[in-house]
Amino acid sequence: MNGGQEKPKEDREGSPTESQQTVSDDDEIDYSIKPEFYDPNLDDKDELWVQKKRKGHNSDAVLSCPACFTTLCLDCQRHEKYLTQYRAVFVINCKIKSYQVSQPGSKRKRGRRHGTSSETEADSVAGEAVKPVCCSVCSTDVGVIDEEEVYHFFNVLPSES
Repeated sequence: MNGGQEKPKEDREGSPTESQQTVSDDDEIDYSIKPEFYDPNLDDKDELWVQKKRKGHNSDAVLSCPACFTTLCLDCQRHEKYLTQYRAVFVINCKIKSYQVSQPGSKRKRGRRHGTSSETEADSVAGEAVKPVCCSVCSTDVGVIDEEEVYHFFNVLPSES
């Protein structure tokens, strides 16, 4: 062949790099204009919003829905015995299924034989009639509410607060 020499002009004419100018995406971006959807202070603003909502209280975790990651609770207390359970009084994005009521005497024995189930533990924590609570966005069951209006979460994603 050509032994390291350039290709004949006929071969180069069909090449996209020779027939048109290649432009990099970086060449098209004008960095002198601020991006429309970027706020460098957004993290600080979010932190102030959470502190205002908590009203100075410290929380063991921020709880989110395990299916859609919607925030459910900003101020909660971790259960002393069952480390994956939390209780709270003030919640957001939660819906109470008032048409379903679970009595503590109606526990399934299946949970005791095969290890303790979260629902059985939540029922025993409340010790009274409880109603299921679900995420208001995706309807995933996340816990129960007892007669004293305390929420007991057992199917949530906790994060550091």
